[in-house]
Amino acid sequence: MLLDELRTLLTRHARADWTTGLDGVLVSRVDRADPPTPSMSGTVLAVIAQGAKRLALGDRVYEYHAGQYLVASVDLPVTGNFVGASPDRPALGFGLTLEPPAIADLLLRTASGTAPRSTRASTGLAVSDASDELLDAVVRLLRLLDRPRDIDVLAPLYKKEILWRLITGPQGAMIRQIGLADSNLTHIARAVRWIRENYATSFRVEDVAQFIGMSPSAFYRNFQAVTAMSPIQFQKQIRLQEARLLLAARPKDVASVGHSVGYDSPSQFSREYRRLFGAPPSQDVTVLHGAAVP
Repeated sequence: MLLDELRTLLTRHARADWTTGLDGVLVSRVDRADPPTPSMSGTVLAVIAQGAKRLALGDRVYEYHAGQYLVASVDLPVTGNFVGASPDRPALGFGLTLEPPAIADLLLRTASGTAPRSTRASTGLAVSDASDELLDAVVRLLRLLDRPRDIDVLAPLYKKEILWRLITGPQGAMIRQIGLADSNLTHIARAVRWIRENYATSFRVEDVAQFIGMSPSAFYRNFQAVTAMSPIQFQKQIRLQEARLLLAARPKDVASVGHSVGYDSPSQFSREYRRLFGAPPSQDVTVLHGAAVP
C-alpha cells in the first residue's frame, strides 16, 4: 500500500527537471530504457517505487528495484540507466540529498554518534530493502507537495525521520560516517572534492594523502574501497566526463578540449575517451550535437 501511494505521488509531481517544491528532494519519471549514461551520483538517498535502475562504479555493478533504496555516500562518477522503463510502465523514483551537517546534528542528539567506528571507509554505494518505516516517512514528506502551507514546519521533521531510519537501518554505519567530521569516509570525500576541483592537474597520491591527513597506504586503500577506483583512475573518469560536457558546447574543438581537461596527447585522449563512451570524441560529438537539438 505504501508503494502504491508513493507511485501515485511520484507520478503526480514528476517534472522534466526532476525538481520539487521541497528543498533537496527530487522525483523522477522515466518512460524509456535509454543506454547507460555517465554522470555524478551526488550524495543521496534514492528510492525506487516502480521499475529498476542499474549503476556501475568502477568494476562494481549495483541494481535496485521497487521497494529498495540506494545510498551514495560520496559524489562519484557512475554510469547508469533505468532498466525496462516504458510509457505504459515508467520507472519512478524518489531522491533526497544527504547533508552531512543534518546527519551530524542527529548523531549529536542520539547515542549513534558514539557507535564504534570502523578503521576502513565503507563502499561509496550500497543497496538495501526499504523498511515500511522508511517508506512511510518518504510518503509523508511527498504528501506535503499537495499541502504547501505545511512544508516549512513539517518537511524538516520528516527529513530528520528519514535520516534516522537510515542511521538505524542496514546502511547505518555508512550514514554515520557521512556525518562524522573525522571519519575515513569524510577524509576520502575531501580527496574526491579536491580531485574534482583540480581534475586537469597531475598530482602525486602522496600529496593528496598528506592534504587529507592520511598515510599514503591508508589513503589508497580507503579511496579504492569507496570509489572502486584508484585516485588516478578516478581523475581520468572526471576528466573524460568533463570533456564530454565541453564537447557538447564546442563540437569542432576536440583537440583543445582534450588539452583543457589535462591530456597532452590527443591520441591518448581519443583512446581513453572511446574506452569510456564507446566512440572517439570526433564521432561522439555528432551524437552530442544531435541530442542538443530540440
